[in-house]
Amino acid sequence: MSADLCKTALPQVEAIVVGASAGGVEALLTIFTALPAGFGLPIVVVIHLPDERRSQLAEVFAQRLALPVQEARDKQPIHRGTLYVAAPGYHLSVEQDRSLSLSQEDRVHHSRPAIDYLFGSAADAYGPRLAAVLLTGANQDGAQGLAEVKRRGGLSIVQDPAEAQVPIMPAAAIALHRPDYILPLHGISRLLAELERSAC
Repeated sequence: MSADLCKTALPQVEAIVVGASAGGVEALLTIFTALPAGFGLPIVVVIHLPDERRSQLAEVFAQRLALPVQEARDKQPIHRGTLYVAAPGYHLSVEQDRSLSLSQEDRVHHSRPAIDYLFGSAADAYGPRLAAVLLTGANQDGAQGLAEVKRRGGLSIVQDPAEAQVPIMPAAAIALHRPDYILPLHGISRLLAELERSAC
């Protein structure tokens, strides 16, 4: 990808949302460890987790990544260059004022947090200035939300099912709509880095 992408092909993205399920921790670490130091866009992540106990995911990511990592809190403002991870047992959504919100509404696709919940709310808040990434997983969560991101003008990115540890979730998204990008993990890392650089 050339530096001219800033002026041509890539949209002006203000935030990135990412969803993953089975096999997702490894996939997320592969993507995020490849991002350049000082990466400036906020990233909000939902990964399906058992909700009966506290998650160590934020601590694991904080030890491995250059980005600041926080477990999402209710009413927390979204800041540039920070990675926010959903807490187990709560849906995570983005409000119009670009803050995070936690709720205990009904499960979606048997999951709370649900990827569709995050993607739909972020699409509503950011519109065409959002990039959404759907990774490996064993159900159809995220497919509808990713389609909503694209419908509102945002960028939809799906992990290549051939590479995914569990291909059901990315395959469901591809079956529902035509994503802007279907990429292996290293390609997703490169694309996110280009999106950050093109946010001029």
